Amino acid sequence: MRPFARPLRRAILATSALSMIAFAPPAFAQEAGATDAGDNEIIVTARRRDERLIDVPVAITAYSGEALEKAGAIDITDIGATTPNTTLEVSRGSNSTLSAFIRGVGQQDPVSGFEQGVGIYLDDVYLNRPQAAVLDIYDVERIEILRGPQGTLYGRNTIGGAVKYVTKQLPEEFSLKIKGTLGTYDQADLVVTASAPIGDLLRVGGSVARLSRGGFGDNLTTGTENYNKDVWAGRGTVELGGYGAPVLIRISGDYSKDKSDPRGGHRLIPSLATGAPVLDNVFDSRGGLNDPKQDIEAYGLAMNVTAELSDTVTLRSISAWRKDRSATPIDFDALPAVDVDVPGFYFNEQISQEFQLLYEGDRLKGLLGFYYLDASADTLFDVRIFNTFAGLTAFTEADVDTTTFAIFGDATFDFTDRLSLSVGGRYTWDKREAFILRQNYLGGGSPVFGGAGVPFGTPSTNFDGSRSFNKFTPRASLSFKPTPDHTLYASYSQGFKGGGFDPRGVGANAPAAIPGSPTDAEVSAFLSFLPEQVDSYEVGYKGSLLDGALNVALAAFYADYTDVQIPGSVACTILVGTPPAPIPSFCGVVSNAGKASFKGLEFEGRARLGEDLAAVGDRLTLSTALGYIDAQYKEYITNIGGVPTDVADFREVQNTPKWTASANLAYSTPIGDGDLSFGTTLSYRSKTYQFEIPNPYIDQKGFALWDASIVYTAPDDRWSLGVFGKNLTDKEYKTSGYTFVNFDPVTGAPTSALGTEGTLTAFYGNPRQVFVTGTVKF
Repeated sequence: MRPFARPLRRAILATSALSMIAFAPPAFAQEAGATDAGDNEIIVTARRRDERLIDVPVAITAYSGEALEKAGAIDITDIGATTPNTTLEVSRGSNSTLSAFIRGVGQQDPVSGFEQGVGIYLDDVYLNRPQAAVLDIYDVERIEILRGPQGTLYGRNTIGGAVKYVTKQLPEEFSLKIKGTLGTYDQADLVVTASAPIGDLLRVGGSVARLSRGGFGDNLTTGTENYNKDVWAGRGTVELGGYGAPVLIRISGDYSKDKSDPRGGHRLIPSLATGAPVLDNVFDSRGGLNDPKQDIEAYGLAMNVTAELSDTVTLRSISAWRKDRSATPIDFDALPAVDVDVPGFYFNEQISQEFQLLYEGDRLKGLLGFYYLDASADTLFDVRIFNTFAGLTAFTEADVDTTTFAIFGDATFDFTDRLSLSVGGRYTWDKREAFILRQNYLGGGSPVFGGAGVPFGTPSTNFDGSRSFNKFTPRASLSFKPTPDHTLYASYSQGFKGGGFDPRGVGANAPAAIPGSPTDAEVSAFLSFLPEQVDSYEVGYKGSLLDGALNVALAAFYADYTDVQIPGSVACTILVGTPPAPIPSFCGVVSNAGKASFKGLEFEGRARLGEDLAAVGDRLTLSTALGYIDAQYKEYITNIGGVPTDVADFREVQNTPKWTASANLAYSTPIGDGDLSFGTTLSYRSKTYQFEIPNPYIDQKGFALWDASIVYTAPDDRWSLGVFGKNLTDKEYKTSGYTFVNFDPVTGAPTSALGTEGTLTAFYGNPRQVFVTGTVKF
């Protein structure tokens, strides 16, 4: 096994060197409802400079930290319910791994080798892996969601969109904030945030968070709680300069430790061999695997430096080092038997460096950037199917290293005060190196997970290779402002995601395996997959009407998506021994699906209602969001009986409901010198396919969720007390699942495709939760 570790020394040296470089402080957005002036005054940094949201020719949704607190948002997945054509979910049998999709583009497979389609940024640092990316919402300044390809303004090219999570800058005065929450299912959270100035230019601060909750259900076999939460987290920051000084140096570190019990799935069918019935409570599970104990740890260091070199030129540097490790047991079949049990380890590490040179003149504004990322992702797991063959285990180690360089630029020229043209481009060099080992064992699990198994035959895969992918991707937009409060725009952008190697692939199954053994080149070709590309076209309108009382954003888009990467895993048969004997196993299957097209509409609006209420200080607002997408595969080639066949008519785009909608009604009224706020949100998602092949058991029909809140804020914002309700109708809805079953073409009865019991399990969104939150500020 190759050792996993990137030397910390490199990060320390890079950080030390960059401490001599200067760069400009981040700008802070205000979400709808944060100011009385309306959406035309919301400030965002989607184009790496301070701009009114209404002026940005990009489909973007912004949430302020204040608005998220008043809504009772718990983690980053909460904002997916109110953002058009966006899916943010906890990934299947995990607690902190994120599955993200925007406008049909995303990735839900967390193993090494597969990159995200949606970029997650923490204080401008790209998170290379989805593990530990379900970020809890505390100490947050704002969150921005950008839809469509991003690459000419951001360090890492992302093909579907970007989610920017930005923490608060330290204040100039001493501050202390204590926030506590108590709720159903024994929820008990505490967040303490403090900061203090040390002299005129230096400030230090940080937050410590304890986040806990009992399970929504139980594991009836192991006695552990199911869907519980047991998290310790913290952030620390040192800032030098800023607040009018030409230089700001911001050094930050974060740490999180998740000791929650493993999240077990709910069986949707009785077990096929033993007849165990379906459980009544969808949050209960019978999975017997609890080794290794679930344990997720993530931490990182970052340094953002900004120097205003002149009135028009700013230099920025973003340096970061991050590391996370996860030990997780996933019992696919959700039964005590070792039928399809998968203990796994994930080890990820990255170091990144980004430089930006920004220019802002009277007519010309632009950015020139350089980005470097060196990342390693190592995934190790057993697939234990003891019911099929005594102690049969397929062990996989997949070490995938990514090295990427990029230069990118974007410029906006104002021909007049009304007409502007933006053009940009990016050239990316990606290199993927992979070591993949697949070894079968008999008599128990692999030694990596403490099993007593012994090797059975030679490795099915023993691959060590690399591939490089280079691509230029352009962007252009034209915007016209008939008045300062109205913007019309049209844009084109191209997105790109590099190819790689299937970490679960079985090289012995390469086409030349019968007769004889495949060559190294044939194995490499069999395990690798191509880059994917999307060409996105968008027209939009943003406007502020009725003196700011009504604000709308409307976008129509069309995208051509080619060589779509579809990772998956299936039951298969491999040949082991001499003479070769077939045994059942678990194999990765990755295809470049060919072609897909996405076209849709997005609307976001916010209206101040009852203008006569303003005379007495009351305020009533209605915020709405609507997304429609027609996502279809145009070509999807698969091998049927040895014949390449186009099955596009029988495939669906996963995690992409045709309709997403939400409406929020908020009312606030003064009480003495304080303020009382009421809010209620209704969100809807139409039918969602969990995988490309429709499955009536696991796919989720359309559903609606209802949330509500009441918050009192004392004079001068000294303290607040809020009551929050989530999913008040207690709606049961599936978010993901596992399936290894076939269905009889005549009777429709399920049969097992892997193991003996049949794996068809689902994971569900949170049930009804009610909690009380109190905040005190000093």
